[in-house]
Amino acid sequence: MPDAPVGQSKISFAGVEKVYSSASARVTSTRALEAFNLDIARAEILSIVGPTGCGKSTALNILAGFELASAGAVQVDGNVIVGPGPDRGVVFQQASLFPWMTVLSNVVLGVKCRGLPREDYEPRARRLLVEVGLKGFEGHYPYQLSGGMQQRVQIARALINEPEILLMDEPFGALDYQTRLLMQKLLLRLWEHFRPTILFITHDVGEAIFISDRVIAMTKRPGRVKREVRVQAPKPRDYEFIGSAEFTALERELVMAVQSEVEVDEVPAAH
Repeated sequence: MPDAPVGQSKISFAGVEKVYSSASARVTSTRALEAFNLDIARAEILSIVGPTGCGKSTALNILAGFELASAGAVQVDGNVIVGPGPDRGVVFQQASLFPWMTVLSNVVLGVKCRGLPREDYEPRARRLLVEVGLKGFEGHYPYQLSGGMQQRVQIARALINEPEILLMDEPFGALDYQTRLLMQKLLLRLWEHFRPTILFITHDVGEAIFISDRVIAMTKRPGRVKREVRVQAPKPRDYEFIGSAEFTALERELVMAVQSEVEVDEVPAAH
């Protein structure tokens, strides 16, 4: 199967705005997103980078169904998102595992609560733990795992529902550099196996380039799409790609796009 996704968009943001009102008369409302337009193809990995507070996570939360847009619409397969659904799995920066539950129990909790029979979900959970490199850790508790291993549990928990869309909000941000590289390669391997559509939020431009088909750079708040680049290197990728001319050129372009937004507020006003 080719890397380049084709066909109708899986996800569509059309004229999306998000305004957070304030309860205080002294504080004006905050416009997080404005005229945000973005189409994501089926089985595409798309990353969003941008300044802190530019609305990256807000866009993801609206797609997840955790928040509603103030204007515009977000659609999946032509259907407007009005709330969470099992077709969209979410992986956050912190694993948020239940400390009193084993690895296996954490992975199956969601499907168990939905009333699915154990003989259906448990074999699938055990296969997923093999896929994410946690075979033999089924009976361990979260405190017995490293940060990277806890994130593997969270990814398995998201994948057990077999979601068509995987939403990842800085999932590797708290990990050390070596572990992040391992998790990035794991993500590409899982994508190759399951082929979900992935929306990935990160502050790390290099990480975005390594895993993605496309990378979007956003403006400062209110967030809009500022720059789009396409990564031509085929997936899955190895570490040699990080030293390639394509990687270096894309990294420079995206860093300049993001940094120019940050530095606007740092330039002193002329007197």
